[in-house]
This record gives sequence, C-alpha cells and structure tokens, in this order.
Amino acid sequence: MGILVALEGLDGAGKRTLVAKVLTHLAAAGVRTATLDFPRYGRSVHADIASEALRGEHGDLADSVHAMALMFALDRSGAVPELRELMDRNDLVILDRYVASNAAYGAARVHQDASGEFVRWIGELEFDRLGLPLPDRQLYLEVPVTLAELRARARETQEGRVLDAYERDSGLQVRTGELYAELARDQWRSPWTVLTPDVDPVTVAKNLALLTR
Repeated sequence: MGILVALEGLDGAGKRTLVAKVLTHLAAAGVRTATLDFPRYGRSVHADIASEALRGEHGDLADSVHAMALMFALDRSGAVPELRELMDRNDLVILDRYVASNAAYGAARVHQDASGEFVRWIGELEFDRLGLPLPDRQLYLEVPVTLAELRARARETQEGRVLDAYERDSGLQVRTGELYAELARDQWRSPWTVLTPDVDPVTVAKNLALLTR
C-alpha cells in the first residue's frame, strides 16, 4: 500500500502549486503518484452544500461550527474507497487538505487551541469513527497570513472565484494559522514537517521519495 501524505495550509498558501511541482519531480524519479483534493467540490454533495453554505445559502448552516465540520468530514468519508484504491495502485498519494484542515479551521472558529475539545472530536470522528486512513506524513506549508490573503484575492480576480466566508475572515485565517502551527508542534496523529514559503519542490520530492523505500 502506498504512502499517504497530507499537505495543509491556509487558503492561498500555495498548496496546489507545490503539489503540482512535487508530483512532476516524483514522476521523473519513477515514483508512482496520485493526488486528491479536499473538499471534493463538484463531486461530493456534502462538499457542495458546505460551499453553498459559506456563500450564504442553506439558512444558518454556516453558523454551526460542528455542522460545517461534519459536512466536510462526510465528504472525506465518501472518498475512502477511492482513497484506498489510489493507495493500492501508487507508491505515494498526496492530499491537498485532509482531516487536520477540519481540526484547525473549526478550533479557530470556536477559539480553542490544539489541546481543546474540538480537535479531539475531529480526530475521533474522522479517523476513529468514519475510518479515514491516517496519513503517514503531514506537511504544513506555513506562509504569512498577509501573503496567503493576497494570493487568494489574486485568484479571485484571475479565476472569477468569489471568496467564501472563511477566506474573507482575516481574523479566522490568523487563528487557523496558529492552530496549524500547534498541530505541527504536537505532531498531531502522525509525523509533521513544516515547510517555508520558499521551499524547494525538488527537496520535498526527494524527502517524500525516501518514504516509499
């Protein structure tokens, strides 16, 4: 079974770009790879409802931190068969967001730290009850909130994609970054590595390739 790696970070951190570059280098090195993005917008009814709620639909759904977290968790739960198939057929699978994203954003919304009830609930819900596979390695792409916001707004202009309620909330983004840092420090649920904004994709690819040996 292949190695499962989750890449985490704020909206606009540059995760998508980093994943693409790392996959290119891994493929050149002969490593069989696959990737999956969460939430699975356009593929999962739970992800789509959550997205719609963050844009003002579905009444007060977005006001409930636990309800929104449950929608994202159910999206991932529905992907378990696909995820396990990808792991069976490849040496390494990289996820753009995973369970830690739910823990970080939710805990930030309720103003708890990484040792609080919310993070514990997410771990128990997604890993223990819904049966999501634990990642072998979690990477946190740590970038300044101001840089992430600039990138997110540039993407809004270039792609015509309206920022959702989480992306527009600067305070939430700051707290979420702090939560991610705490989860990485605590090595929550599996080993973590913190990456800087100027990280070399070749170095990341080489380090990940070592996990497959």
